[in-house]
Amino acid sequence: MANTLLMPKATAVWLVDNTALSFDQIAQFCGLHPLEVKAIADGESAQGIKGMDPVITGQLSREEIARGEQDQNHRLKLSEPKVRVPETKRKGPRYTPLSKRQDRPNAILWLVRNHPELKDAQISRLVGTTKSTIEQIRNRSHWNAANLVPMDPVTLGLTSQIDLDIEVQRASRNREVQPTGDTLLPASLTERLDPRADAPRDEDAELDADAVFAKLSALKGAEPEEDDEE
Repeated sequence: MANTLLMPKATAVWLVDNTALSFDQIAQFCGLHPLEVKAIADGESAQGIKGMDPVITGQLSREEIARGEQDQNHRLKLSEPKVRVPETKRKGPRYTPLSKRQDRPNAILWLVRNHPELKDAQISRLVGTTKSTIEQIRNRSHWNAANLVPMDPVTLGLTSQIDLDIEVQRASRNREVQPTGDTLLPASLTERLDPRADAPRDEDAELDADAVFAKLSALKGAEPEEDDEE
């Protein structure tokens, strides 16, 4: 059993509004970052969250709050809880209730389509299935592939949003970042480039002046001959 603070953010809201404790003390007690506690005090975070009195829930005593207000270096301690929260221990694949096992293929299909970066072992941990089943659904060789509909496993109750986010973050960290679109050339190459190489060419500068004057002279020489014929 673990001595765990219930609803830490709601507790932080109450402590900010009703005590003179420092942001660091509240952050340490609630397991938050001091900047997050400051955001709560400024009204930038936890909007709409109703504060929960830890004294009423028996998680903090009035005497402990008073000691913290008098000594800014005092670290608040949880009171002995009336109800103990068991530690979450999970080994091996997740157990799926019989009533939800029929939805498991739909959840696997959703994960394969929406999170292709997840490995088979991660999908197996999330919804409690086997690698062979995942492979069959991915290859559309599952016996019921024609009737499968992708469904969010969190909505189905097969896993929690926290567990899904953790697995996605793990997969993203291990996934190589693929460059998209045009990329800049290295500085070692651009320093040696001639800026005049890509400059637009001046068509007038390419004309041969002698050829132009020769053509004009030919035209002038042809005009008198036409007048004589008339």
